[in-house]
Amino acid sequence: MKQTHHFDTAAIKALTFDLFGTVLDLKTSLLPAIERFLSTRESSIDAVTLWESWRARQRHEQFMDTLLDLGHGGYLETVRRAIVYTLALHHLPHGPSHVLELMEAWPHLRPFPEVADALEALGRRYRLVVLSNGDPEFLAHLLEHQVEGTPFHKVLSVEEAGAFKPHPSVYRRATAGLGLEVGQCMMISANSFDIVGARACGLRGAFVNRNQLPYDESVYRPDVVVEDFTQLAEVLV
Repeated sequence: MKQTHHFDTAAIKALTFDLFGTVLDLKTSLLPAIERFLSTRESSIDAVTLWESWRARQRHEQFMDTLLDLGHGGYLETVRRAIVYTLALHHLPHGPSHVLELMEAWPHLRPFPEVADALEALGRRYRLVVLSNGDPEFLAHLLEHQVEGTPFHKVLSVEEAGAFKPHPSVYRRATAGLGLEVGQCMMISANSFDIVGARACGLRGAFVNRNQLPYDESVYRPDVVVEDFTQLAEVLV
């Protein structure tokens, strides 16, 4: 699957990349820890189902964090709250040590295998920027130790905006900080809500749909739909 709408790629100066689930393969990276956790408990739930519940709840926690406007809680805190809820949802006995056991897998996230080569090709034409919901210190760790060698020119955390994507302030602050018009930036994400948010603010958008997921029912459509970063580089370079 590779789809594009007509737009002028010459106008694009920077690509802003989501990290979690787009550059980094969360599911493959975290499943071993989830499987180890479940192996010591009697439960009919499998690791993939638990992971999908965890991830879905984390998005809920992020939206709630932004909507309540009580102060930005941070990415890893939403991850922690989400697993506490998910373990309770699936009737899995747990305490703080069990939550910590699962959280300790997150610093070891690894990128999808084709990402490095594609980013190298894209970096020869565009400014490559991380625009992530992650906490600054966590992003610094991942980019230094887990995604080493990738040619990102700048790393932007939503902490600067005080809200998670897809809040408009995230995209507008990012483009302003880059000294670019919104139309000169393209958001690259595997999360359709991220593309909707970016497109609503005037950015171009590329949806990396690795799992053939449906797109949000929205007038803000992606300019590009690809299956992976290899196809992304083919379209944009």
